[in-house]
This record gives sequence, C-alpha cells and structure tokens, in this order.
Amino acid sequence: MTAPTDELLATCWTTAGDAASDRTDLRSPLPLRERIEAASAAGFRGFGLLSDDLPAAVAAYGLNGIRAMLADNGMDDLELEGIPYWWDDGEHRQESDRVRHDLLGAAEALGARHLKVTPDGDDGPWDRGLWAARFAELAAQAEGVGARLGLEFFPWSNVKTLRDGLQLVEAAGHAAGGVVIDTWHIARGHTPPSDLATVPLHRIIGVELNDADEQVIGTLFDDTVHRRRYCGEGSFDLTAMISALRTAGWNGPWGVEILSDEHRSQPVAEAVARAAASARSVLGSSPVG
Repeated sequence: MTAPTDELLATCWTTAGDAASDRTDLRSPLPLRERIEAASAAGFRGFGLLSDDLPAAVAAYGLNGIRAMLADNGMDDLELEGIPYWWDDGEHRQESDRVRHDLLGAAEALGARHLKVTPDGDDGPWDRGLWAARFAELAAQAEGVGARLGLEFFPWSNVKTLRDGLQLVEAAGHAAGGVVIDTWHIARGHTPPSDLATVPLHRIIGVELNDADEQVIGTLFDDTVHRRRYCGEGSFDLTAMISALRTAGWNGPWGVEILSDEHRSQPVAEAVARAAASARSVLGSSPVG
C-alpha cells in the first residue's frame, strides 16, 4: 500500500494511445474524454496534456468543459507540456509565442499545477545567460497565471543532467522555476540516485517514473521513445531513486511517463491501468532513504 500522499499523474504520452514524440504529427488520435476517463479509472489523480493536443480539445469541449471534465474525474493536478523554442529570438519565435500564449491562457483557465518545457534536443550552440533570462521570463509568466515552470533535462540535449538543469534554473533565479526529474534521464545520464536526495525541494516541479532495459538500442532518443518499460520491469534502481526523492521531501504527485511501442499497441484503458499498477508497486516498496 502507498501513502495517501502518493498520488499519481498520468503524463501526456501515457494516455496518448498511438502517438509518439518522434513523429511529425504529435497529436493523440484519442478523444480527450476517453483519455481522462481511462486515467481516472486507473486511479490517477493528475493528468498531462501536450500543447499539440490543446487546440482540438478546446474546439471539442471548450476550456470550461475541459475543466469540468477534469474535476468530474477527480483530477486534482494538471500538467501542460510543450512550448517549442521558448528560448529563441529567430525564425521560430512567432510559432513559439503563439503556443506560449495559448498554453498560458489554458493554464489560467484550467488551474494548471505547472507547465513543462524541454531543452534543445539538437544540442546546438547556446548562450547560457540568454537561456537563464528566457527561463526566468517564462517562469514569471507561469507564476502570473497561478502555475510553476519545470525544465525537463535529458542526456542528448544541451541541458543533459540533473546538475545542468539545476544550474540553469538557479541562474534564472525565479522562485516559480525548477526541474522535472524523469527517472529515465537520471539513469541514462549516469546520475547517482543518491544525488536526488540533495535536490532543494523548492526546485523540484515534477517527477516522472518509468523503467528501461540495461542496454540502449539505437540512439538515446530512439530508445526513450520506443523501448521504455513499465516501472519495475527494467533495470533502473527505482527504489533508490524514489527513496532519495522522499528524503529530499518530495511526496507527489508522481508522474508516470511510459513511451514504448508495447504501450502504444494496447487499448488505452489497459495500458494506463498497467502503468498505474506498476508505479504503485515501486512506490510501495520505496521508503525514505
């Protein structure tokens, strides 16, 4: 049995069905209602929505309808994800600003817990001072709509590790900003689980649980999109990671982010139930470190 505070949040890909982050079209083929109801039936009390899925959801239900649907299904926490090129002043800025505007508006209307953004997956040259300023600006905008801002670092990007992510958010210096800690990126980035116990609690915006085989197949990006495992079915020391995070003071919500060909091939209700059950199992066996 897990503690009452160990609530689960289904991140956007966990309920997206046959959708993947390496495709040109990132949108889920499933109606938002089906996704939310599947997550609720599995016991999730938090839900994640990708910015690419927001326009169709608003067109179908309206922001008020989405908020009511989340409430009716017991979703206490909402994560909104994805502002492309949020750091850029160049050719991408117009599209980035449009997505930013829509996501901030949705965050305010829906009472989002936080927004999640990612670094440059192409690992191009970058100005750290500029990135810190842009992150601080976006964190202030998130705070202005009642949310916080989390940066999810990953090992093939320009912000590769936990240390890199914390350095950037500390340089930004905004109280509403922090990091999103994904166990896949901790393990593949060779960060010792014990390091998680030292992360300042006020800088942890979110945590995402998943697992994987010991061997990486293909690129890190290919491996993370196609071959993640359900919690406890891979090689990660999830017990140590969770225990260290508990020591840091984290008590949820615990995001569950499963991306894999296996997960996408199952009916969404079955896939989401398996994701929830496996996460509960590892949480139940992970005391404070």
